[in-house]
Amino acid sequence: MLTPLFVVPLVLPFLLCLVTSRVLVWVRPTAALWILTSATLVSAAACLVCLGSLILTGLFLVPAVAELSHFVHHLCTPSVPVVGGMAVLAGLALVLGGLRFGHSVVRHSRTLRAAQRQVAQLPVVGDLCVVDSPRPDAYALPGRQNRIVVTAGMLRTLGAAEREALFAHERAHNAQRHHYFLTAAEAAAHCHPALRRVREEIRLAAELAADEAAARAVGDRKLVAVAVARAALASHDAGPTTRPYLTLGAATGPVSQRVTTLLKPSAAPGRAPRCLALLVVLAVLVSVGVTASAVLHLHHEVGEAQGVVAR
Repeated sequence: MLTPLFVVPLVLPFLLCLVTSRVLVWVRPTAALWILTSATLVSAAACLVCLGSLILTGLFLVPAVAELSHFVHHLCTPSVPVVGGMAVLAGLALVLGGLRFGHSVVRHSRTLRAAQRQVAQLPVVGDLCVVDSPRPDAYALPGRQNRIVVTAGMLRTLGAAEREALFAHERAHNAQRHHYFLTAAEAAAHCHPALRRVREEIRLAAELAADEAAARAVGDRKLVAVAVARAALASHDAGPTTRPYLTLGAATGPVSQRVTTLLKPSAAPGRAPRCLALLVVLAVLVSVGVTASAVLHLHHEVGEAQGVVAR
């Protein structure tokens, strides 16, 4: 009944976690953002299917469930205690992940709505909303009307050209809908512990993509690097922020890595890095195929137990 194929989708997220940082080097940030997010979602879905199949297998060993399922034969299982134990562990993993996901949805939704209500009460010029606060901060706020929220403290910290670079960075977040990628990464992170690391890399990819867009908008990569560095330094000196998770700001993430990337000339990735990135996509497709094969095997075994399929 249990096939070793069920193990593959549960192991793949660990392998994905090992190569995520390299994907950001192999391809452009926007492409890396799509590759990592898609791979994360597929891996999370495969994990859920495998855990659900393990739970279903354990339930089929219960006589009452087998009777309701009209079984006329016993399932072919290697060991009932082993199968039952794996089903219990899978059930606990799903329950724990579901509780964490529910808590995450409530917490992030609450903080996002609070930020949107605050902005709704303030004057807006175009898409820019200035908060009268001495604390330096700036971020892109998603919603029905996307806004760029910046504090008076941040405006005083940066020069005129640096402010334009900062605004270009935040506008890129809203224009490219980066909050959707963060939402997908947050949901997938509760399906497998290894995907939490990938979630942080997806957030970094979004920041790098916005940096590149800002550099194209202002035509000066060094200017964007200086703006990011000064904004990050000012925000760090002011202490931790409480902005919503789905908001992205120019001063977030590993700033040193972002600045180093901006100070390098933009260049298209070579053929070899692109091929390596395609291997990540191929590995995810293999996971889909393996998961589908395992589910079909489970379906065949159930059919044999019901007497629908000949043994």
